[in-house]
Amino acid sequence: MKNSMIEVEDFRKTYGNYVAVDGLSFDVKQGEIFGLLGPNGAGKTSTLECLEGLRAPNGGSLRVVGLNPVSEFRKLRNLIGVQLQSAGLPESITPDEAMKFFCAYHNVAPRFDLLERLGLIEKRNTQFYELSAGQQRRLVLALAVAHNPQVLFLDEPTAGLDVATRVELHGMMRELQAGGTTVILATHDMAEAEEMSDRVAILLQSRLVNIGTPMEITATGAGLTKISVRTQASSLSASGIAFPAVSQHTLKDEYSIYFSSDIGPTLSAMIAYIDAQGDTLIDLRVERPSLEDRFLEITNPGVAQ
Repeated sequence: MKNSMIEVEDFRKTYGNYVAVDGLSFDVKQGEIFGLLGPNGAGKTSTLECLEGLRAPNGGSLRVVGLNPVSEFRKLRNLIGVQLQSAGLPESITPDEAMKFFCAYHNVAPRFDLLERLGLIEKRNTQFYELSAGQQRRLVLALAVAHNPQVLFLDEPTAGLDVATRVELHGMMRELQAGGTTVILATHDMAEAEEMSDRVAILLQSRLVNIGTPMEITATGAGLTKISVRTQASSLSASGIAFPAVSQHTLKDEYSIYFSSDIGPTLSAMIAYIDAQGDTLIDLRVERPSLEDRFLEITNPGVAQ
């Protein structure tokens, strides 16, 4: 069994009378990509900052690679990589200087190959303030992974990145994971979380409200599965046709679209009907509820379908 690289038990963080995180508990295994999700103000950033040793918790226990992030930060700093939402780099520093400085801090050789991989090698002598927002994000990412950390914290890593760089980052995350690195991914991009995360935790109003694999979380919701069907003779377009477990039906272009709470009986009855009508199935598409659908259902039920 893989070791727990992050252990959070009854964690609490307050700012005066404001409770940012209240009684949070979870653990993350070695090599997991763990998504931390929630609306603004849910407690994600406070959780990350305490795990990174930037802030002290007000209650509970935190362990990262077996260390206390606050009292043992000197031991921890070379074991974690951190990419924050704001870069915090001096405006005049260049990518070349930043890479040398950060690698010297972590006692490793400069990783100029990362600058090249992320399209920054031609900008290595350009001052930070002259870089585009996307280039600044890419530089911060390169610095976060340059020392091959055991645990990597990513806070909105793909915000402001173009599609090609986003794909490159996801590839880097997979490579790091294959090498045993644990990744904590805080993001508002539900598609990214669903694609990249082995498990996700959803925070709402300072508390943990759901945790599991993306498949487990989407499977437990009340969301309906979308079934789009196109047939040769359009036999499904007739009015008055009812199929089991279907609560909504609409027509779009040449497709009949159904929303089902139990796709097994729905599909069986639908295919039997098409066959009985002597019609021919041309296209059938089944779209299960996405993590974004389930996230909206949990965090803002008035908006969810």
